[in-house]
Amino acid sequence: MVSVAPTEPKTLRRLMAAGLVGSSLEWYDFFIYATAAALVFPKLFFPEATPIVALLLSFSTFWAGFIARPIGGLVFGHVGDKVGRKPALVICLALMAAATFLIGLLPTSATLGVGAPLLLVLLRFLQGIAVGGQWGGVVLLLTETSGPQKRGFAGTFGQAGVPIGVLLGNIAFIAASTTMPAATFASWGWRIPFLASALLFPVVLFIQLKVEDSPVFRELAAKRSDAPAPAPLAEALRTHRKQIIYGAGLMFASNAIFYVSIAGVLSYATATLGLARESVLVVSLLSSLVSIPVILWSGHASDRLGRRPLIIAGAVGLIVWAFPYFLLVDTGSLLWLFVATAVGGVASSLVYGPIAAYLGELFAPHVRYSGASLAYQLASILVSGGTPFIMTALLGATGTSMSVSAFLLLMSVVTLVSVLRLPETHQPEQV
Repeated sequence: MVSVAPTEPKTLRRLMAAGLVGSSLEWYDFFIYATAAALVFPKLFFPEATPIVALLLSFSTFWAGFIARPIGGLVFGHVGDKVGRKPALVICLALMAAATFLIGLLPTSATLGVGAPLLLVLLRFLQGIAVGGQWGGVVLLLTETSGPQKRGFAGTFGQAGVPIGVLLGNIAFIAASTTMPAATFASWGWRIPFLASALLFPVVLFIQLKVEDSPVFRELAAKRSDAPAPAPLAEALRTHRKQIIYGAGLMFASNAIFYVSIAGVLSYATATLGLARESVLVVSLLSSLVSIPVILWSGHASDRLGRRPLIIAGAVGLIVWAFPYFLLVDTGSLLWLFVATAVGGVASSLVYGPIAAYLGELFAPHVRYSGASLAYQLASILVSGGTPFIMTALLGATGTSMSVSAFLLLMSVVTLVSVLRLPETHQPEQV
């Protein structure tokens, strides 16, 4: 990375706070869709299908957001490398808030017929574009501003937004579903968590008015004043192909077990195991709480130990845990369900915490937004969005959760191979 002057502690703390809040609300918007897709969208938008087909169709719309994420990464990666990290982030946050708010206002199939699921897919697609572009913006603002001695830890304030977003989303759905009759929740109460996305707009305004672009980008912009730079995406694909491919592979294990836990297991535990919806949401909430400090710690530890040791440890942990995970879930016990998801979340967080700094460090500064975003979002379309669908299909085809464990094992092996094929980027002598 380009060497930058130390940032004032007050400025860095303000940026970390803004990054954490903005990322958390952005991921809240993105993940409440997963909960709704598992619990209410099958009946509201696909009422004439059988339960299993309706669930598959609902998870297909969930997948649409992940298909769009690489598009967001490509478009806003270019914007972030050419115009600035901050402008790209601000546009993505505003787009996410608007799309999520409109889902909360969307008529269902009972009112709009076939147009309802089509509009749902469109808005989900816009959510995907937004989240695909925002990740690079928030983590690069954090890591490029913090300096090398705190880069891993600073990046976790963007990464921790993922479990915090899940936590906030679960709280919103638990509050909505427990404070009103089931019929009321199914009729209009589910809309409240989506309409709450309006809270993201003040964060957008704060970042626009109070946060500067990263010192690394400002230095690059100054150097470009004399000669225009080539298209960053094309250059990233030409010169950093290995980093993009293996960088995507780094995310396979963490993404797979995460989406199994927040969407696949939610549907499986309520429909197949007969557990109460609110109880399963509470378990998901508690396991997310466990993940937050682990993400922060792993990023901090990577500033001392290097990025690869933490990721290797997490990948090995997920390989070991793949089959015990569903053996515990299948007991139908809420306690063992929590143990399964919490331990899986800890191993996943060891991988996920250092990723913000690691992916950024794998790419040269002038193609960093494009390259890191493309790697991160390529994993989303290959693994993340399809995981609940794949889990449902595997369960339907095999009749056993062990097939899903085998899928988790395969994804974990991909992550381990990927990190072993990439170099260590952290330089201890810089600390």
